[in-house]
Amino acid sequence: MTERWVIHLPVTAPDLHRARIFARTAARVLAQLTARVEPGGVTVSAEDAQSVRHWVFCDRPLPGGRGRCALPTDHTSACAPRPPWLRRR
Repeated sequence: MTERWVIHLPVTAPDLHRARIFARTAARVLAQLTARVEPGGVTVSAEDAQSVRHWVFCDRPLPGGRGRCALPTDHTSACAPRPPWLRRR
């Protein structure tokens, strides 16, 4: 048996765009409270199609082993790490 548990917290939003915004915000706020939040793994889904997941963060590996991209999944700029004020303490 694992010592880790995953929290599934259903929250609704009127559309995919706003669901992703809310999920990004929630993940970033929770990451400030605990080092156990994994923002890169955050997904959203339609209420009636929960097996179809949409990524919230890009999460691609950054060059040179600098971590993973913390930008929204649909960003058009170059991948970037989390800004210093959003990094875990």
